[in-house]
Amino acid sequence: MTALPKDPEEFVTVKEFIEPIEAQMAKSVLESAGVECFLLSENTNSLLSAAFYAQLQVHKKDEADALAILDAPDEDVVDPQVDNDE
Repeated sequence: MTALPKDPEEFVTVKEFIEPIEAQMAKSVLESAGVECFLLSENTNSLLSAAFYAQLQVHKKDEADALAILDAPDEDVVDPQVDNDE
């Protein structure tokens, strides 16, 4: 039997959040880095945060990049509002 090829559009959860604001911030960081992502169970989390986590999902092909971005120390994040040429 031949194995079916993996779906390149498959999504995976890279991080879960109990706090909706943290989920939104992480989503914004990935989007600003050009990584397509979305939050799963975001609205459910707002209603019953103790019972549901918001799941940040990305394309399977972007998983390693997304994890590297999310795990980068805050010092590595460039703030576009700050002029670093001084």
